[in-house]
Amino acid sequence: MAATQAEIDRLATLALPPQRLLIGSTRPEGEAAPVAVLSPIDGRALTTLAAASEADVARATSAARATFDAGVWSRAAPATRKAVLHRLADLIEKHALELAVLGVRDNGTEISMALKAEPGSAAGTFRYYAEALDKVYGEIAPTADNILALIHRDPVGVVGAIVPWNFPLMIGAWKIAPALAAGNSVVLKPAETASLTLIRLAELALEAGLPPGVLNVVTGPGAVTGQALALSMEVDVLAFTGSGATGRRLLQSAAQSNLKRCYLELGGKSPNIVFADAPDLAAAAKAAATAIFRNAGQVCVAGSRLLVQAEVAEEFTAALVAATEKMQPGNPLDLATQMGAINSAPQLAANLRFVTDAGAEGGRLMTGGAQVLQETGGWYMQPTVIADVAPHHRLFREEVFGPVLAVTPFADEAEALRLANATDFGLASGVWTANLSRAHRMVRGLRAGVVHVNTYGGADGTVPLGGVKQSGNGHDKSLHALDKYTDLKTAWISL
Repeated sequence: MAATQAEIDRLATLALPPQRLLIGSTRPEGEAAPVAVLSPIDGRALTTLAAASEADVARATSAARATFDAGVWSRAAPATRKAVLHRLADLIEKHALELAVLGVRDNGTEISMALKAEPGSAAGTFRYYAEALDKVYGEIAPTADNILALIHRDPVGVVGAIVPWNFPLMIGAWKIAPALAAGNSVVLKPAETASLTLIRLAELALEAGLPPGVLNVVTGPGAVTGQALALSMEVDVLAFTGSGATGRRLLQSAAQSNLKRCYLELGGKSPNIVFADAPDLAAAAKAAATAIFRNAGQVCVAGSRLLVQAEVAEEFTAALVAATEKMQPGNPLDLATQMGAINSAPQLAANLRFVTDAGAEGGRLMTGGAQVLQETGGWYMQPTVIADVAPHHRLFREEVFGPVLAVTPFADEAEALRLANATDFGLASGVWTANLSRAHRMVRGLRAGVVHVNTYGGADGTVPLGGVKQSGNGHDKSLHALDKYTDLKTAWISL
């Protein structure tokens, strides 16, 4: 997407009105006190966010249920749903720069990445599921001649979607688009530190012709708004991306309420494994830096554990440090910035504690490790590389969700695989090798939902994203995402 710095700067100065909920066709303020929206760029208040109470959430889920039962969307012809989703994709593309700048002001992602990863990705996701919705068929089972067995795919009903702050528009689309394509109604709960683009998306959905009540938005603190959504007896499926601690609470709430299905993407501690025979060590070093430091490390699939074969560890680490020191943080709204801000002051403090703890446990700081640009009032941290990280160190085991990379040497393929799998997580991974047989062995042996080979990142919407172990269950993206939002119904017909 072409964008000029002048256009970005103009959009960045626009005043933002107080943000409201979207429940059916109404825009209530919310019963609880509004929450200030602080920009990570400079720490200043952008606007206020409506804080939905339990009663507000109940009204939203009731609106979603009533709309679903009325059939204005759930029983609409596939061609009708397709046309609306395509119009929404058109509107996202029309307002792409506005959406990208709005999101950067809200969450601090560098604009060069946001342009592609947020509106660009979201528009593509809505188009993908618009095209898919009339191409996924039911089945006829092989039965006796006097029986006709049909297997229908029905929409589940009401979907609750809870979306994180790192890529709200992209991840929101991963959940909203397939849910709507299947005919469901949705109640969306964005992160309180990154709600603005998803509120705007819901407005565009109404403009595209989505019936009121099919997509509702409730904003506010997760402990109140998200918990009320999880406990709702009206919600049939809950789709969540976020922390493991919150995921556990959502599962408990599902058990306490109506046993709703919960699909949880809970992050990772992804290994990026570099063998001595990697086809281009210099290119691998640059890619390893990008794999962790884009969006200031606030990426669920970030390659946050770098495993390097011992015979090239010194050479590779030196190249990595050189690449890292070229990726210093700056104004996220500057097209030249390669690394943006940390989303919030608490997240920055948590990141810095990891650096302190790593040093106390014996890690060796190679570069970075400090807060910078304090004079801006925003939240920025140097990209940080820590070597000599052992498997028992906290930095090896726990997700930072920030620009901190742990480097650990390994001797051979067996040790690389053992170290890579020595984690509670299993979301993504990477392997760099010129040996085709080794690459396939590593793909088989790594316990992760995604294995990158001689690259890191960039997988598009045609393939699923999901994890194993404590990285969660279910899949976003691809046709497999539709499985979360449909029920199978058997018709057993005597002839």
